[in-house]
Amino acid sequence: MLIVDTALKKRADSGNPVRVGVIGAGAMARGFVNQTTNAVPGMVVAAISNRTVSRAQDAYAYAGIDQTVAVSKLGDLNAAIASGKPAVTDDPLLLCQSEQIDALIDITGDVNFGAQLALDAITHKKPLVLMNAEVDATIGPILHHKAREAGVLFTLVDGDQPGVQMNLYRYVCGLGLTPRVLGNIKGLQDEYRTPTTQQAFAEQWNQDPWMVTSFADGSKVNFEQALVGNATGFTVPKRGLNQWEHRGHVDEMTSMYNIDELRELGGIVDYVVGALPSPGVYCMAEQPDERQHSYLALYKLGEGPLYSFYWPYHLCHFEAPMSVARAVLFDDPVGQPLGAPTVEVIALAKRDLVAGETLDKFGGYMSYGQSEAAPIVYSERLLPEGLAEGCVLKRNIAKDDVISWDDVDAPSEQLAHRLYAEQQALFFA
Repeated sequence: MLIVDTALKKRADSGNPVRVGVIGAGAMARGFVNQTTNAVPGMVVAAISNRTVSRAQDAYAYAGIDQTVAVSKLGDLNAAIASGKPAVTDDPLLLCQSEQIDALIDITGDVNFGAQLALDAITHKKPLVLMNAEVDATIGPILHHKAREAGVLFTLVDGDQPGVQMNLYRYVCGLGLTPRVLGNIKGLQDEYRTPTTQQAFAEQWNQDPWMVTSFADGSKVNFEQALVGNATGFTVPKRGLNQWEHRGHVDEMTSMYNIDELRELGGIVDYVVGALPSPGVYCMAEQPDERQHSYLALYKLGEGPLYSFYWPYHLCHFEAPMSVARAVLFDDPVGQPLGAPTVEVIALAKRDLVAGETLDKFGGYMSYGQSEAAPIVYSERLLPEGLAEGCVLKRNIAKDDVISWDDVDAPSEQLAHRLYAEQQALFFA
């Protein structure tokens, strides 16, 4: 979004930077703070909230900022920001309340925590960028609904693959083509990976083994594609998506899709393992104007009926500040649910599960997530992967079998569970 850099430069030149409140202090948060601090004129990280304050301080230190102010009261936070002093706190509500902060970014990956943060952001009219695909895929439709009613902007994030797909979708639509497939390119897919198998890789890259496992076992890509489906109205070709394996370029995949089926479905989300360019995204689109077909052939896009467009990488925290700028300066979301969910992510057993066991969270030892059409999730009472944690099994579940609400005693008093029930009632009941 090249217009954003010009707008940010104006903010820098006027001494009025966009002030961001960061929630979370993990690997991606550290990268975001460093990028914003050292490479984005016109934007500053005004404060960081994290459960462990020392990690928030470490995130600033990683960006070269050694002097921070620890605060526990709103007045102290506002005073610190007003004087240009980076602030750290363990209370995210302060960032929501502060008039000295222009927007928030959630970089936590926690569903219940993200739910409360979203509600607090709505209450205090604070734009929220979600680098938390899990909360957005699970209860995003109801949260965005509440945000719209309150006149508050919630949005996907640039840099993560859902945001990159949405930018590509808008680009292709702008060319006059009709997108039919929005896809994610993965290098690995193994539903049975666990935090134990991923421990060494996580340590190598200073990341959380559970989050790394959610990438390896397919849960993360399904969460991400649910976001794209809900932001475009696209659905799934089948449970778990096609999971193509293709070792060539994505351009070669146009013949793998049936155009009539795509038209009947209205568009699908999908992913491929092993294709190039990795780890990018792709869009398969058709050109309804036959007069343009010869021009597309001239420009080396093939003979149709599907034409391949792609973006060769996703740069996560490098691009994420642009989402904040788009939200604050242009009221422009990268992507958000259109309304009712079209795609949800359900829980399947990663191993044989035994009655009485308590399910752990996504990226763990007990379940993995797959995409499913939202009306089927509702009608078959399927358990969302984002709500599996804390559910107690009432019966045995065989490996790879889907888990339903009828199979568990759920912690229905938790905020995310209550919001999900509200979401189902609003859109499906």
